[in-house]
Amino acid sequence: MIPIYSQKNRIKLVVVIIALIIGAATITYTNILVSKLSEREQELVQLYAKGLRYMINAPSDDNIVFIEEEILSANTTVPVILTDEYENILDSKNIDFPKNISEERRAELLQKEIEKMKAQHAPIVVPWAEGSENYVFYKDSALLSQLRYYPYVQLIVIACFALMAYFAFSYSRRAEQNRVWVGLAKETAHQLGTPLSSLMAWYEYIKASPKFENEPIVEELGKDVRRLEIITERFSNVGSVPLLRDENILQVTQNAINYLQNRISRKVDITINSSFSPDITAKVNISLFDWVIENICKNAVDAMNGRGSININMSLLGKSAIAVDITDTGKGIPKSKVASVFLPGYTTKKRGWGLGLALAKRIIDNYHRGKLFVKWSEVGKGTTFRIVLNR
Repeated sequence: MIPIYSQKNRIKLVVVIIALIIGAATITYTNILVSKLSEREQELVQLYAKGLRYMINAPSDDNIVFIEEEILSANTTVPVILTDEYENILDSKNIDFPKNISEERRAELLQKEIEKMKAQHAPIVVPWAEGSENYVFYKDSALLSQLRYYPYVQLIVIACFALMAYFAFSYSRRAEQNRVWVGLAKETAHQLGTPLSSLMAWYEYIKASPKFENEPIVEELGKDVRRLEIITERFSNVGSVPLLRDENILQVTQNAINYLQNRISRKVDITINSSFSPDITAKVNISLFDWVIENICKNAVDAMNGRGSININMSLLGKSAIAVDITDTGKGIPKSKVASVFLPGYTTKKRGWGLGLALAKRIIDNYHRGKLFVKWSEVGKGTTFRIVLNR
Protein backbone atom coordinates (compact mmCIF):
# COMPACT_ATOMS: atom_id res chain seq x y z
CA MET A 1 0.00 0.00 0.00
CA ILE A 2 1.13 3.55 -0.69
CA PRO A 3 2.52 4.81 2.68
CA ILE A 4 0.59 8.10 2.72
CA TYR A 5 -2.72 6.24 2.54
CA SER A 6 -1.78 3.52 5.00
CA GLN A 7 -0.84 6.15 7.57
CA LYS A 8 -3.62 8.65 6.78
CA ASN A 9 -5.84 7.75 9.74
CA ARG A 10 -2.89 7.86 12.12
CA ILE A 11 -1.81 11.23 10.75
CA LYS A 12 -5.35 12.58 11.23
CA LEU A 13 -5.39 11.26 14.80
CA VAL A 14 -2.03 12.87 15.58
CA VAL A 15 -3.19 16.21 14.11
CA VAL A 16 -6.41 16.10 16.16
CA ILE A 17 -4.51 15.26 19.36
CA ILE A 18 -2.03 18.10 18.78
CA ALA A 19 -4.90 20.51 18.07
CA LEU A 20 -6.66 19.44 21.29
CA ILE A 21 -3.45 19.91 23.30
CA ILE A 22 -2.93 23.39 21.84
CA GLY A 23 -6.56 24.29 22.52
CA ALA A 24 -6.45 22.97 26.09
CA ALA A 25 -3.16 24.79 26.77
CA THR A 26 -4.56 28.05 25.37
CA ILE A 27 -7.73 27.84 27.47
CA THR A 28 -5.82 26.83 30.62
CA TYR A 29 -3.32 29.66 30.30
CA THR A 30 -6.06 32.20 29.59
CA ASN A 31 -8.05 30.97 32.59
CA ILE A 32 -4.99 31.50 34.78
CA LEU A 33 -4.71 35.08 33.53
CA VAL A 34 -8.45 35.59 34.05
CA SER A 35 -8.19 34.25 37.59
CA LYS A 36 -5.33 36.60 38.45
CA LEU A 37 -7.06 39.60 36.90
CA SER A 38 -10.29 38.70 38.72
CA GLU A 39 -8.40 38.64 42.04
CA ARG A 40 -6.95 42.07 41.31
CA GLU A 41 -10.37 43.45 40.49
CA GLN A 42 -11.76 42.03 43.75
CA GLU A 43 -8.89 43.68 45.64
CA LEU A 44 -9.67 46.94 43.88
CA VAL A 45 -13.33 46.74 44.92
CA GLN A 46 -12.30 45.83 48.48
CA LEU A 47 -10.07 48.89 48.52
CA TYR A 48 -12.98 50.95 47.17
CA ALA A 49 -15.21 49.69 50.02
CA LYS A 50 -12.52 50.41 52.65
CA GLY A 51 -12.16 53.90 51.26
CA LEU A 52 -15.89 54.48 51.67
CA ARG A 53 -15.77 53.11 55.21
CA TYR A 54 -12.86 55.41 56.09
CA MET A 55 -14.60 58.48 54.67
CA ILE A 56 -17.65 57.76 56.81
CA ASN A 57 -15.80 57.30 60.10
CA ALA A 58 -12.81 59.65 59.69
CA PRO A 59 -12.94 63.38 60.51
CA SER A 60 -12.78 65.85 57.68
CA ASP A 61 -9.17 66.35 56.75
CA ASP A 62 -6.82 66.16 53.79
CA ASN A 63 -6.83 62.33 53.92
CA ILE A 64 -10.42 62.31 52.76
CA VAL A 65 -9.48 64.30 49.69
CA PHE A 66 -6.59 61.91 49.03
CA ILE A 67 -8.81 58.86 49.43
CA GLU A 68 -11.47 60.28 47.16
CA GLU A 69 -9.01 61.26 44.43
CA GLU A 70 -6.52 58.38 44.62
CA ILE A 71 -8.63 55.41 45.73
CA LEU A 72 -12.28 55.95 44.93
CA SER A 73 -11.57 57.64 41.60
CA ALA A 74 -8.86 55.10 40.72
CA ASN A 75 -11.48 52.48 39.78
CA THR A 76 -12.20 53.26 36.15
CA THR A 77 -13.00 49.76 34.86
CA VAL A 78 -14.92 47.67 37.43
CA PRO A 79 -18.69 48.41 37.46
CA VAL A 80 -19.93 49.02 41.04
CA ILE A 81 -23.26 50.02 42.61
CA LEU A 82 -23.62 51.32 46.17
CA THR A 83 -26.94 50.63 47.93
CA ASP A 84 -28.36 50.91 51.42
CA GLU A 85 -29.40 47.89 53.44
CA TYR A 86 -32.73 47.80 51.59
CA GLU A 87 -30.92 47.82 48.24
CA ASN A 88 -32.01 51.32 47.43
CA ILE A 89 -29.45 52.66 44.99
CA LEU A 90 -27.21 55.42 46.38
CA ASP A 91 -24.51 55.63 43.73
CA SER A 92 -23.00 53.81 40.74
CA LYS A 93 -19.73 53.84 38.85
CA ASN A 94 -18.43 52.56 35.48
CA ILE A 95 -21.86 51.59 34.18
CA ASP A 96 -22.81 52.71 30.69
CA PHE A 97 -26.30 54.06 30.02
CA PRO A 98 -28.02 55.05 26.76
CA LYS A 99 -28.08 58.76 26.00
CA ASN A 100 -31.03 60.87 27.12
CA ILE A 101 -32.29 58.19 29.48
CA SER A 102 -34.90 59.04 32.09
CA GLU A 103 -34.30 58.60 35.82
CA GLU A 104 -36.96 55.88 35.99
CA ARG A 105 -35.31 53.95 33.18
CA ARG A 106 -31.91 54.51 34.78
CA ALA A 107 -33.10 53.06 38.09
CA GLU A 108 -34.65 50.10 36.29
CA LEU A 109 -31.39 49.32 34.47
CA LEU A 110 -29.41 49.62 37.70
CA GLN A 111 -31.72 47.10 39.39
CA LYS A 112 -31.10 44.66 36.54
CA GLU A 113 -27.36 45.24 36.90
CA ILE A 114 -27.60 44.44 40.61
CA GLU A 115 -29.16 41.07 39.79
CA LYS A 116 -26.33 40.32 37.37
CA MET A 117 -23.77 41.37 39.97
CA LYS A 118 -25.33 39.09 42.58
CA ALA A 119 -24.91 36.16 40.18
CA GLN A 120 -21.16 36.87 39.88
CA HIS A 121 -20.01 38.07 43.30
CA ALA A 122 -21.33 38.45 46.83
CA PRO A 123 -21.72 42.12 47.79
CA ILE A 124 -19.23 43.81 50.12
CA VAL A 125 -20.75 45.11 53.38
CA VAL A 126 -19.84 48.69 54.34
CA PRO A 127 -20.83 49.71 57.95
CA TRP A 128 -22.72 53.00 57.90
CA ALA A 129 -23.89 55.48 60.45
CA GLU A 130 -26.09 54.49 63.41
CA GLY A 131 -25.53 50.77 62.95
CA SER A 132 -26.90 50.59 59.42
CA GLU A 133 -25.12 48.88 56.55
CA ASN A 134 -24.54 49.68 52.91
CA TYR A 135 -23.63 47.25 50.17
CA VAL A 136 -21.16 47.47 47.31
CA PHE A 137 -22.26 45.31 44.37
CA TYR A 138 -19.82 44.72 41.54
CA LYS A 139 -19.19 42.55 38.48
CA ASP A 140 -16.29 41.70 36.16
CA SER A 141 -14.96 44.49 33.99
CA ALA A 142 -15.49 44.46 30.24
CA LEU A 143 -11.79 43.61 29.79
CA LEU A 144 -12.06 40.60 32.09
CA SER A 145 -15.23 39.36 30.36
CA GLN A 146 -13.60 39.68 26.95
CA LEU A 147 -10.50 37.88 28.15
CA ARG A 148 -12.64 35.09 29.60
CA TYR A 149 -14.26 34.34 26.22
CA TYR A 150 -11.33 35.29 24.01
CA PRO A 151 -9.71 31.79 23.77
CA TYR A 152 -13.01 30.21 22.71
CA VAL A 153 -13.55 32.83 20.02
CA GLN A 154 -9.94 32.39 18.95
CA LEU A 155 -10.28 28.61 18.71
CA ILE A 156 -13.52 28.92 16.70
CA VAL A 157 -11.82 31.29 14.24
CA ILE A 158 -8.81 28.95 13.95
CA ALA A 159 -11.11 25.95 13.48
CA CYS A 160 -13.05 27.75 10.71
CA PHE A 161 -9.80 28.70 9.00
CA ALA A 162 -8.51 25.12 9.33
CA LEU A 163 -11.73 23.75 7.81
CA MET A 164 -11.48 26.19 4.91
CA ALA A 165 -7.86 25.19 4.37
CA TYR A 166 -8.76 21.50 4.59
CA PHE A 167 -11.55 21.78 2.01
CA ALA A 168 -9.32 23.85 -0.27
CA PHE A 169 -6.54 21.27 0.02
CA SER A 170 -8.98 18.39 -0.55
CA TYR A 171 -10.40 20.08 -3.63
CA SER A 172 -6.90 20.73 -4.96
CA ARG A 173 -5.91 17.11 -4.28
CA ARG A 174 -9.01 15.76 -6.02
CA ALA A 175 -8.36 18.03 -9.00
CA GLU A 176 -4.79 16.76 -9.17
CA GLN A 177 -5.99 13.16 -8.94
CA ASN A 178 -8.44 13.85 -11.76
CA ARG A 179 -5.64 15.11 -13.96
CA VAL A 180 -3.53 12.03 -13.13
CA TRP A 181 -6.41 9.64 -13.88
CA VAL A 182 -7.26 11.36 -17.16
CA GLY A 183 -3.63 11.60 -18.24
CA LEU A 184 -2.94 7.97 -17.38
CA ALA A 185 -6.08 6.79 -19.18
CA LYS A 186 -5.37 8.76 -22.34
CA GLU A 187 -1.74 7.64 -22.44
CA THR A 188 -2.75 4.00 -21.92
CA ALA A 189 -5.35 4.19 -24.69
CA HIS A 190 -2.74 5.79 -26.95
CA GLN A 191 -0.13 3.12 -26.16
CA LEU A 192 -2.63 0.32 -26.80
CA GLY A 193 -3.74 1.80 -30.09
CA THR A 194 -0.67 0.94 -32.16
CA PRO A 195 -0.20 -2.76 -31.24
CA LEU A 196 -3.97 -3.26 -31.33
CA SER A 197 -4.14 -2.03 -34.92
CA SER A 198 -1.36 -4.47 -35.80
CA LEU A 199 -3.11 -7.35 -34.01
CA MET A 200 -6.37 -6.60 -35.82
CA ALA A 201 -4.57 -6.71 -39.16
CA TRP A 202 -2.90 -10.02 -38.28
CA TYR A 203 -6.22 -11.45 -37.11
CA GLU A 204 -7.92 -10.57 -40.39
CA TYR A 205 -4.97 -12.06 -42.29
CA ILE A 206 -5.08 -15.34 -40.31
CA LYS A 207 -8.85 -15.51 -40.53
CA ALA A 208 -8.71 -15.19 -44.34
CA SER A 209 -5.91 -17.77 -44.68
CA PRO A 210 -7.11 -21.26 -45.82
CA LYS A 211 -4.38 -22.76 -43.61
CA PHE A 212 -6.29 -21.75 -40.45
CA GLU A 213 -9.79 -22.46 -41.70
CA ASN A 214 -12.06 -23.95 -39.03
CA GLU A 215 -9.34 -23.59 -36.38
CA PRO A 216 -10.95 -22.77 -32.97
CA ILE A 217 -7.86 -20.77 -32.02
CA VAL A 218 -8.77 -18.17 -34.64
CA GLU A 219 -12.14 -17.55 -33.02
CA GLU A 220 -10.54 -17.26 -29.57
CA LEU A 221 -7.95 -14.88 -30.99
CA GLY A 222 -10.80 -12.79 -32.41
CA LYS A 223 -12.47 -12.66 -29.00
CA ASP A 224 -9.28 -11.42 -27.37
CA VAL A 225 -8.72 -8.82 -30.08
CA ARG A 226 -12.26 -7.55 -29.58
CA ARG A 227 -11.59 -7.57 -25.86
CA LEU A 228 -8.53 -5.39 -26.36
CA GLU A 229 -10.71 -3.00 -28.37
CA ILE A 230 -13.12 -2.82 -25.43
CA ILE A 231 -10.26 -2.20 -22.98
CA THR A 232 -8.93 0.59 -25.18
CA GLU A 233 -12.43 2.08 -25.33
CA ARG A 234 -12.63 1.90 -21.55
CA PHE A 235 -9.47 3.90 -21.08
CA SER A 236 -10.68 6.41 -23.65
CA ASN A 237 -13.94 6.79 -21.73
CA VAL A 238 -12.11 7.24 -18.41
CA GLY A 239 -10.18 10.10 -19.99
CA SER A 240 -13.37 11.82 -21.16
CA VAL A 241 -17.02 12.18 -20.24
CA PRO A 242 -18.61 8.77 -21.05
CA LEU A 243 -21.99 8.49 -22.73
CA LEU A 244 -24.64 6.85 -20.56
CA ARG A 245 -27.52 4.99 -22.18
CA ASP A 246 -30.58 3.15 -20.91
CA GLU A 247 -29.40 -0.45 -21.01
CA ASN A 248 -30.94 -3.73 -19.92
CA ILE A 249 -28.93 -4.03 -16.71
CA LEU A 250 -29.62 -7.74 -16.24
CA GLN A 251 -28.42 -8.58 -19.74
CA VAL A 252 -25.37 -6.31 -19.48
CA THR A 253 -24.33 -7.98 -16.22
CA GLN A 254 -24.94 -11.45 -17.64
CA ASN A 255 -22.74 -10.68 -20.66
CA ALA A 256 -19.92 -9.46 -18.41
CA ILE A 257 -20.13 -12.63 -16.30
CA ASN A 258 -20.25 -14.88 -19.38
CA TYR A 259 -16.94 -13.47 -20.59
CA LEU A 260 -15.40 -13.60 -17.13
CA GLN A 261 -16.58 -17.13 -16.28
CA ASN A 262 -14.28 -18.74 -18.87
CA ARG A 263 -11.26 -16.82 -17.62
CA ILE A 264 -11.35 -17.54 -13.90
CA SER A 265 -11.08 -20.70 -11.84
CA ARG A 266 -13.71 -23.34 -12.65
CA LYS A 267 -14.06 -23.92 -8.93
CA VAL A 268 -15.80 -20.55 -8.58
CA ASP A 269 -19.54 -20.60 -9.16
CA ILE A 270 -21.19 -17.32 -10.20
CA THR A 271 -24.97 -16.89 -10.04
CA ILE A 272 -27.18 -13.92 -10.91
CA ASN A 273 -30.56 -13.31 -9.27
CA SER A 274 -33.03 -10.52 -9.97
CA SER A 275 -36.18 -9.46 -8.09
CA PHE A 276 -37.48 -7.33 -10.97
CA SER A 277 -38.61 -7.99 -14.55
CA PRO A 278 -35.90 -8.73 -17.14
CA ASP A 279 -36.62 -5.56 -19.16
CA ILE A 280 -35.66 -3.07 -16.40
CA THR A 281 -33.05 -0.60 -17.64
CA ALA A 282 -30.42 1.59 -15.99
CA LYS A 283 -28.26 4.44 -17.25
CA VAL A 284 -24.83 2.91 -17.80
CA ASN A 285 -21.85 2.93 -20.08
CA ILE A 286 -21.52 -0.76 -20.95
CA SER A 287 -17.74 -0.92 -21.34
CA LEU A 288 -17.10 0.89 -18.07
CA PHE A 289 -19.77 -1.00 -16.13
CA ASP A 290 -18.32 -4.30 -17.38
CA TRP A 291 -14.97 -3.14 -16.05
CA VAL A 292 -16.47 -2.55 -12.59
CA ILE A 293 -18.09 -6.00 -12.52
CA GLU A 294 -14.83 -7.65 -13.61
CA ASN A 295 -12.73 -5.80 -11.03
CA ILE A 296 -15.05 -6.68 -8.14
CA CYS A 297 -15.44 -10.31 -9.24
CA LYS A 298 -11.70 -10.80 -9.82
CA ASN A 299 -11.00 -9.41 -6.35
CA ALA A 300 -13.61 -11.80 -4.98
CA VAL A 301 -11.92 -14.75 -6.74
CA ASP A 302 -8.58 -13.73 -5.22
CA ALA A 303 -10.19 -13.40 -1.77
CA MET A 304 -11.55 -16.96 -2.11
CA ASN A 305 -8.23 -18.32 -3.41
CA GLY A 306 -9.99 -19.54 -6.55
CA ARG A 307 -12.56 -21.66 -4.73
CA GLY A 308 -16.07 -20.58 -3.65
CA SER A 309 -19.15 -18.82 -4.95
CA ILE A 310 -20.16 -15.33 -6.07
CA ASN A 311 -23.80 -14.32 -5.91
CA ILE A 312 -25.01 -11.23 -7.79
CA ASN A 313 -28.40 -10.08 -6.56
CA MET A 314 -30.29 -7.23 -8.25
CA SER A 315 -33.17 -5.30 -6.71
CA LEU A 316 -35.04 -2.02 -7.09
CA LEU A 317 -34.46 0.86 -4.69
CA GLY A 318 -37.66 2.82 -4.99
CA LYS A 319 -38.56 4.10 -8.43
CA SER A 320 -35.29 5.78 -9.32
CA ALA A 321 -32.45 3.37 -8.52
CA ILE A 322 -31.23 -0.20 -8.91
CA ALA A 323 -29.01 -2.05 -6.42
CA VAL A 324 -26.51 -4.64 -7.62
CA ASP A 325 -25.14 -6.64 -4.66
CA ILE A 326 -22.06 -8.80 -5.31
CA THR A 327 -21.45 -11.27 -2.48
CA ASP A 328 -18.48 -13.63 -2.23
CA THR A 329 -17.50 -16.36 0.23
CA GLY A 330 -13.96 -15.10 0.66
CA LYS A 331 -11.87 -14.18 3.68
CA GLY A 332 -13.73 -10.92 4.32
CA ILE A 333 -12.44 -7.46 5.21
CA PRO A 334 -11.57 -6.40 8.78
CA LYS A 335 -13.71 -3.50 10.02
CA SER A 336 -10.61 -1.35 10.41
CA LYS A 337 -9.84 -1.77 6.69
CA VAL A 338 -13.32 -1.29 5.19
CA ALA A 339 -12.81 2.47 4.76
CA SER A 340 -9.47 1.89 3.01
CA VAL A 341 -10.38 -0.65 0.31
CA PHE A 342 -11.26 2.04 -2.24
CA LEU A 343 -8.10 4.09 -1.68
CA PRO A 344 -5.56 4.05 -4.53
CA GLY A 345 -2.69 1.77 -3.56
CA TYR A 346 -4.65 -0.41 -1.13
CA THR A 347 -4.04 -4.10 -1.87
CA THR A 348 -3.49 -7.36 -0.01
CA LYS A 349 -1.73 -8.99 -2.96
CA LYS A 350 2.05 -9.02 -3.19
CA ARG A 351 2.09 -7.88 -6.80
CA GLY A 352 -1.07 -5.79 -6.88
CA TRP A 353 -1.17 -2.08 -7.68
CA GLY A 354 -4.30 -1.49 -5.60
CA LEU A 355 -6.09 0.47 -8.34
CA GLY A 356 -8.93 -1.91 -9.29
CA LEU A 357 -11.47 -0.95 -6.61
CA ALA A 358 -10.37 2.68 -6.63
CA LEU A 359 -11.03 2.83 -10.37
CA ALA A 360 -14.34 0.96 -9.97
CA LYS A 361 -15.57 3.43 -7.36
CA ARG A 362 -14.51 6.33 -9.54
CA ILE A 363 -16.42 4.90 -12.50
CA ILE A 364 -19.63 4.39 -10.48
CA ASP A 365 -19.51 7.51 -8.28
CA ASN A 366 -18.14 10.06 -10.74
CA TYR A 367 -19.17 8.84 -14.19
CA HIS A 368 -22.45 7.05 -13.41
CA ARG A 369 -23.49 9.35 -10.55
CA GLY A 370 -24.19 6.28 -8.45
CA LYS A 371 -22.63 4.70 -5.39
CA LEU A 372 -20.22 1.84 -4.74
CA PHE A 373 -19.57 0.77 -1.17
CA VAL A 374 -19.03 -2.21 1.12
CA LYS A 375 -22.49 -3.21 2.30
CA TRP A 376 -21.38 -6.09 4.52
CA SER A 377 -18.20 -7.92 5.38
CA GLU A 378 -17.19 -10.43 8.02
CA VAL A 379 -13.77 -11.96 8.42
CA GLY A 380 -13.83 -15.62 7.40
CA LYS A 381 -17.31 -15.44 5.86
CA GLY A 382 -17.22 -13.05 2.92
CA THR A 383 -18.01 -9.58 1.60
CA THR A 384 -20.87 -7.83 -0.18
CA PHE A 385 -20.21 -4.86 -2.46
CA ARG A 386 -23.25 -2.80 -3.41
CA ILE A 387 -23.51 -0.83 -6.66
CA VAL A 388 -26.35 1.72 -6.86
CA LEU A 389 -27.30 2.84 -10.39
CA ASN A 390 -29.80 5.40 -11.61
CA ARG A 391 -32.76 4.12 -13.63
